[in-house]
Amino acid sequence: MSGRPLVALVLAALVPSAVSAQVPYSRIRNADQEPETWLTYSGSYRAHRYSPLDQINAQNVGRLRVAWAYQIDKGGTLEASPLVADGVMYLTEPPSTVTALDARTGRGLWTWSPKLPKEVKHIGFPRVNRGVALLDDSVYVGTLDAHLVALDARSGAVRWDVVVADNATGHAITVAPLALDGKLIIGISGGEAGIRGFLDAYDARTGKRLWRSFTVPGTGEPGNESWAGDSWKTGGAPTWVTGAYDPELNLLYWGTGNPAPDWNGDGRAGDNLYSCSLVAFDATTGERRWHFQFTPHDVHDWDANQVPVLVDAVYGGRPRKLVVTANRNAFYYLLDRETGEFLLGTPYATQTWAERLDPRGRPVVKPGTEPTLEGTLVWPSLQGATNWFSPAFSPATGLFYVAVREMGSRYYKREAEYVPGREFNIGFVGARTLAVAEIDFTGMPEGTWPILTYAAKWHAGTPEDLGSVPVCPALISQRLADRLTRTAEAAWRVMQGKGYGRVDLRVDDTGRPWVLDVNPNPDLTDEAGLARMARAAGWAYPELVRRIAEVALREAQGHKAARELLAAPRRPRAPRTA
Repeated sequence: MSGRPLVALVLAALVPSAVSAQVPYSRIRNADQEPETWLTYSGSYRAHRYSPLDQINAQNVGRLRVAWAYQIDKGGTLEASPLVADGVMYLTEPPSTVTALDARTGRGLWTWSPKLPKEVKHIGFPRVNRGVALLDDSVYVGTLDAHLVALDARSGAVRWDVVVADNATGHAITVAPLALDGKLIIGISGGEAGIRGFLDAYDARTGKRLWRSFTVPGTGEPGNESWAGDSWKTGGAPTWVTGAYDPELNLLYWGTGNPAPDWNGDGRAGDNLYSCSLVAFDATTGERRWHFQFTPHDVHDWDANQVPVLVDAVYGGRPRKLVVTANRNAFYYLLDRETGEFLLGTPYATQTWAERLDPRGRPVVKPGTEPTLEGTLVWPSLQGATNWFSPAFSPATGLFYVAVREMGSRYYKREAEYVPGREFNIGFVGARTLAVAEIDFTGMPEGTWPILTYAAKWHAGTPEDLGSVPVCPALISQRLADRLTRTAEAAWRVMQGKGYGRVDLRVDDTGRPWVLDVNPNPDLTDEAGLARMARAAGWAYPELVRRIAEVALREAQGHKAARELLAAPRRPRAPRTA
């Protein structure tokens, strides 16, 4: 075997013969027969995210080299799954830009951006988009201001643009559409704003809406009795991650989000159907065929917006059509996808909220695990044992793969008041994540930059421990390092083009800072974002960046060092700067 570097990001079959794709429904339905392509969000309707290609293997993976890099035009969180067809790669850039690239060279073919309102609302989530759909010679995208747009795949020209919902009331679209035979399926975001969730179908040629199925039942509909009074009107249950589809059964499988308001369920007594559920929809009519609710009356923000994976296997001695999912609530589920029958449920991560699942899959909730004014420590965390990031299934190994976060949170209960277009939650912070500790920055050495790259991994012990998080690098951009110091060193560095780390800093009413999250999603690593954080904390800008680096260093030493920081004296809050 040659010792030459292996070229990443390019497959031999991705040599473009044209500057646009032709992707009829039949190609998407048989996507497994074209492993060199990626025609829909999860690779196929079954959502396996599995590729039989074997050019890259355990023997040569160490020789991967960057073949090309494309730098997005604006900063922000990248959560999109690019699609590849006929040598062209279609991707979205935050917040709602669509770009077509030559998959062999990275050369830009065209770019389209919507004209978003100056004050576009994205309540409870960053300005993200998870990708496009392809069907025939068109590209489809949902926008942050809740439009669905069809673009010419060759030029990026707009073919039609329809309003899905009112962004002024908190509706937004971050989900990648799912293309079926002649129609587009699109979900909605906005649960933290108290919207009433739904799933829509639109005619692919005209943009006409074909059906809408609400995920919170209205008066007189089955399931409405699971909501006290009129709480269903602001019940949440958004549909913000792309589902799966079985063409033979003509069923869509789509997860729903948390009920609203979160962390305080006093005003919405009942199970709150069909929130935190997997729902099977008739793809022709939008009718609900069956549902399975993972977390009735959720008060911990454990959305069921995970990608369902469709598997055919022998279970219980006979062939079954199955749907499998690892839920945010830390349980793994196996269901019959024809009927919704519960077959298996077992924890896959640390959880302290349920004694067990009963024979029908309903959780037996432990007393004393609801949010309180004083705070209740529960596993998993606010972010869940997993989240929106996609799982995978390998037919070769028969194994299901999922990214897991071992983390607990202290959940606080507050009053929530519904105001259209505003956050329908508790106002400040409902859950304080303990896997990244409450930190006092006193004693930070002046003029130092300890690290630019770090990985923190804490191992969970008892529920009283701080918990654990997977290894997660946080990269501070070289631009910031060069501005603040000329002596910065890193153990390892690769040019990402944009910032790769996220550091979300909050300050409570005592002036004590909280680092809530450090993960591989780029968000506030640009200078403007850090400057805003510095002003919020009442610090000079260089001081904030030095202190972030110190947090990284101490986190890398493990949760024991972080716990020692908890005992540090509170730092008086500095005056805010303009």
